[in-house]
Amino acid sequence: MALIRRALWTPPLQGLIRHSAALRAQRFLERDPLSAQRAIFQRLVCAADGTRFGRDHDFPVLARLPYDQAYDRFRQRVPIRTYQDFWDEYFQAGCRTGIDGKKRIRLEDVTWPGRMSMFCETSGTTAPTKYIPFSGQMFDENRRAATDMIACYLAAQSTSRIGSGKILYMSGSTELNDMGDGICSGDMSAITLRFRPRWLNPFVEPQAHVSVLPWEEKLQAMAELLINDPDIRVISGVPPWIILLLKRCAELGGRPLGELLPHLELIIHGGTSIKPYRSEFEALFDGRLPNLLELLPSSEAFMAFQQQGDEQMRLTPFYGAFFEFVRFEDLDGQGRPPRDAEAIPLEQVQVGQRYAVILSTCSGLWRYHIGDTIRFTSLAPHFIEFTGRDRFLDKLEEKVTQGEVERAIAELNDFGRWNVREFMVGADVQARRHVWVLAASEDGGNVDQAADVLDAALCGMNADYATFRSQGRINPPQVLVAGEGAIYEWSKTVRGKLGGQTKIPHIDPTADSSMIASLREFAGRG
Repeated sequence: MALIRRALWTPPLQGLIRHSAALRAQRFLERDPLSAQRAIFQRLVCAADGTRFGRDHDFPVLARLPYDQAYDRFRQRVPIRTYQDFWDEYFQAGCRTGIDGKKRIRLEDVTWPGRMSMFCETSGTTAPTKYIPFSGQMFDENRRAATDMIACYLAAQSTSRIGSGKILYMSGSTELNDMGDGICSGDMSAITLRFRPRWLNPFVEPQAHVSVLPWEEKLQAMAELLINDPDIRVISGVPPWIILLLKRCAELGGRPLGELLPHLELIIHGGTSIKPYRSEFEALFDGRLPNLLELLPSSEAFMAFQQQGDEQMRLTPFYGAFFEFVRFEDLDGQGRPPRDAEAIPLEQVQVGQRYAVILSTCSGLWRYHIGDTIRFTSLAPHFIEFTGRDRFLDKLEEKVTQGEVERAIAELNDFGRWNVREFMVGADVQARRHVWVLAASEDGGNVDQAADVLDAALCGMNADYATFRSQGRINPPQVLVAGEGAIYEWSKTVRGKLGGQTKIPHIDPTADSSMIASLREFAGRG
């Protein structure tokens, strides 16, 4: 396999690959996002006009109308839906539970033409497993997006060697559930790995025998692989798990990572903001940090990626999804938009406004509230920042966002000896205060001082929080420091989730604050 990789990086092929990447990157930059969105909308409606959903919502009529008229009628006829709405109205009828207790889902011409052969399983943080339809067309669109991202990187990095190397893909569970009749479900990363083109096999690690190991064993095996295989040039994963992998490498190698992993050129990260982890990344590499690229994938669609040299991600409205946006202020107390909320297309968004993302996709999701929020920082190009899920701290009426708590942690990490690797914050309603549980890689010292830093940071970012604190309606926060591994042990023991793409929720998403109470109790035992 090494011979195959090196053969692809001979000087003639190297020049051809770079030329192709430059052309592809140029085409990406020349695309008009607004025209692309109009075209995608019309293709989606025309494709689904014969489905049950299409007939229910007048798609045969919409498909014959000009875009402006069709979109106006679309907004009138199609309400905004959550996953539960789709499940109750369209998916549940096709679901059966086998004698083994596993779900069998058959969706044929329901919300998308043909039989849906793949479902992404997402457990979220509190809800039962969701089965998100994932069509073959969406698989192709995601692959096209990933290819464009790499092409843009190669076009910007004339000396890059990632084409002759390998990527270490920190996936979640790689097991797929066989639902029969050629239908499967599983983690999106499992679907991506299982159905990737065979020619990619020599370029992807870890191998199957490592991927199926329990998380702790897999982490050790990946660390050893990363240290010993100089052909691994890229890591892709969620920031907190990449940090764990890199720390394990440092422990095994006994040297700064800049010396230990000189071959590591690029870290591709997504799923949660890197801001709380940035200082630790920099410390681990002692000033020789690899290139970092952020992307915003989801089980529903590929939404954004960062280009080398850009400070932020660009929205990528080219890959089988029509985007709409609901103002964050219009969400209800559970972080959901009303079914008739005012949603606007991309051409009407404003800089600085935080929006909940609503998607219609080539997997048959229509005006679907995905649960992510973003803020536009520019419209030409459409630069965005990921501002978290539309969960927020609101038990005390303060509406503190995930982005704000993550920036507060970043400020704490810049203060003194604190080095918070993971955290959760929730409300203690009876005491009328926030409770922060911090997993720090070393004792940062005075927890009261940490509480003051976090409190001041939120006061500076959130006017409601600052007002309520000054009025005594919210009391000073409580900070608890867990042992370095305690928060992960809690996730494994109490939540039954650890590793890969699994994320620790930074804001307690439960209605009764039970998650932060559980973590506080667990951390208190240490």
